[in-house]
Amino acid sequence: MADVGGVAADHLLSYIERIERLEEEKKSLSEDLKEVFAEAKGTGFDVKAMRAILKFRKMDKAEYQEQEYMIDLYKHALGMLDDIAPSEADLEANEISPEGDAF
Repeated sequence: MADVGGVAADHLLSYIERIERLEEEKKSLSEDLKEVFAEAKGTGFDVKAMRAILKFRKMDKAEYQEQEYMIDLYKHALGMLDDIAPSEADLEANEISPEGDAF
């Protein structure tokens, strides 16, 4: 292919074709994931809970603990938890101030 406006058309086409192949692979993988979730749902598993677990498994331990702590803190602030507010020890362990700011 010829250069058009300083762009090597064959080089550009190579990138476009690679992207198209990857998009097809991504589509196929997405369909596979959909099937696995449907299978899990069919056997009684809660797919929303599974997706949350997958999200948490991508986090490191400290990030996960901070996320869980903040969710509990917000639930408590909104009256969604019946238990007491997080203790100062919990705050210090998670390096979070009572206002929710990281130290």
